[in-house]
Amino acid sequence: MPAEEILLVNAAVCDVAAETTHPDQNIRIADGRIQEVGPDLRSDHARVIDAGGRVVTPGLVDAHVHVTAATADLAAQAEWSPTYVAAHTGRILAGMLARGFTTVRDVGGADYGVAAAVTEGLFIGPRVVFGGKALSQTGGHADLRGRGRAVLDDHRCCPSIGLVCDGVDAVRRGARDQLRTGAHHIKIMLSGGVASPTDRVDSTQFSDEEIRAAVEEAGAANRYVTGHAYTARAVNRGLELGVRCIEHGNLIDDRSVELFRQHDAFLVPTLVTYEYLAREGKEAGLPPESQEKVAVVLDAGLGALERAWRGGVSIAFGTDLLGTMHVHQSDEFRIRAQVQPPAEVLKSATVTAARLLGMEDEIGVIAPGAYADLLVVDGDPLADAAVFAEPATHLKTVIQQGRVVSNMLER
Repeated sequence: MPAEEILLVNAAVCDVAAETTHPDQNIRIADGRIQEVGPDLRSDHARVIDAGGRVVTPGLVDAHVHVTAATADLAAQAEWSPTYVAAHTGRILAGMLARGFTTVRDVGGADYGVAAAVTEGLFIGPRVVFGGKALSQTGGHADLRGRGRAVLDDHRCCPSIGLVCDGVDAVRRGARDQLRTGAHHIKIMLSGGVASPTDRVDSTQFSDEEIRAAVEEAGAANRYVTGHAYTARAVNRGLELGVRCIEHGNLIDDRSVELFRQHDAFLVPTLVTYEYLAREGKEAGLPPESQEKVAVVLDAGLGALERAWRGGVSIAFGTDLLGTMHVHQSDEFRIRAQVQPPAEVLKSATVTAARLLGMEDEIGVIAPGAYADLLVVDGDPLADAAVFAEPATHLKTVIQQGRVVSNMLER
């Protein structure tokens, strides 16, 4: 069903990159995209929505999600029915869109079917840019077997977040298989993590040759590799070997900052997940061996964010929430605002994330030709992080690709 023509009037249009708003503007939307922006626009056929002088921003982008993660016990979920996981995925996606996230990058779990379901309107949710299954060595961050379990089921229909592959040939095959399905990126595990049962957070994973193989395969397809990593040792090694984006990075050092800038690489911190894993992880299903690892990365996250920001690193917005904790997605704005100005946090969720996704002219901006992903909010999000940290209070209208998802202004 084609999107209707919409004329959004009396809007203060937010130019996030310039950190300014332009009052008394109208936005004409047709065919899912912004057609015109300016004062005194007219249309005889459009549905008129009056913003009432409120700020209109681009839709938000969360660059680190797991939309299929219906529980924090990822090992248990790997044995669930795929259709049951899909039902949970639809619910998770709808919640993200209601919070103003009109595009998400899934870095482990979602596949072409999830993306297609959103595109075709079978799921109501944000646009899904997917990477398929993350690649992990045996005993790595996406190997979710406990110490006593030997059987490994890597069937592509199993609702797990990763694929275990050892050796250069297996890594090449795994990367090619994800790219075959249309993956936007390849994710590899460069270090241990919290949710995996048998590895240390401070371990390094994959050999140099295996990492290079993944980078080569992604580059051959004009895609890139993003790497899960916490310690400076793991982060720096990945950047030196051609990894273009780092997820988490809680324990980076000054050398990491130099390498990010040198390689024009991106950092995607995910601070909110550690706060809520510490508070709610047990109730959400996080296994005991994972609960013990949360403290290792929890306290260092804000310091790493400040180090990267002051060092000029390109930082995108991410959350990495699992299970019942998805509802806290917006709280990442509050946490980051402890060390960054609100305008910088908003940039990470719009213009910087758009650049990471290679969609600079299509999302994260209010301009003719861009997707009509728009939010109407009470308050000034360039000056107050609470505007997006508290969407139930401040978010009044969500428009995604020219379709009105919610609109409290017409009640």
